[in-house]
Amino acid sequence: MSRHIVCMTYEFDALSIPIARGKTTPTALSRGEFGLVGAERILDLLKHEAIPGTWFIPGHTLESFPKACEPIAAAGHEIGHHGWTHRHPASLTAEEEVEELRRANDAIEKLSGQRARGYRSPAWNLSDRTLGLLIEHGFRYDSSMMGHDYLPYWVRQGDRAELMEPASFGEPASLLEMPISWSLDDFPHFEYPEANTGLKAASGVLENWTADFDYMSDHYDWGVITYTFHPFVSGRGHRMTIMARLITHLKTRGAIFMTMEQAAEEARVRLESGDEGGA
Repeated sequence: MSRHIVCMTYEFDALSIPIARGKTTPTALSRGEFGLVGAERILDLLKHEAIPGTWFIPGHTLESFPKACEPIAAAGHEIGHHGWTHRHPASLTAEEEVEELRRANDAIEKLSGQRARGYRSPAWNLSDRTLGLLIEHGFRYDSSMMGHDYLPYWVRQGDRAELMEPASFGEPASLLEMPISWSLDDFPHFEYPEANTGLKAASGVLENWTADFDYMSDHYDWGVITYTFHPFVSGRGHRMTIMARLITHLKTRGAIFMTMEQAAEEARVRLESGDEGGA
């Protein structure tokens, strides 16, 4: 029987993005603070639709806005790791990267009662240490890479890519990758106005998002599609309307909504049994 899984994921960055970019003027910070308004709206929508979400929340948000984060855990949504700051792991020293993992996980455990099982890198940019650290710290899955659009896969450690040499590939590890895509993320579509690439019409973005699910449904017996939203981006009125319309379409097509942890565990069972494909 076909199973087409949807993971609705939310990166609740709040002030952590502008601070990481050195933009700490009142207007820049207020833009991030709107995420609190958006998060409340999104929680209401998920409750109304009776579907679970996965919230990747930087430790900075958890510690700065505990009253905005508590309802997320109380509603039973998964809390994933998204760094403590919103700095890219590749920009950190080894010591800083370990401290980011530790401090944010302490904040997640304080909120939810358990440490994060899943990790998503800020801006989806891993260092050459990150995957090994995630395994060392007991994570079950990562969601920062783009090696497939519908099928989770084992990450590899030790890949090498040099300009004048053929690529060489490391061995699969015990960490599962739950792939993402910029095309299924709200930020590239709706932000970047300074580059004249953002602020797209929400209806066109909805068409992209529904078409990707429809392709999976039409061509794969089993698969997982992941949508990524930022409360300060998609929490605005007309975009909330589009999120609701997306959910309606997915339900009409028979989507199964899961937290990313739930979807990852189902994918892990399939891969461990030797079932690597969904077509």
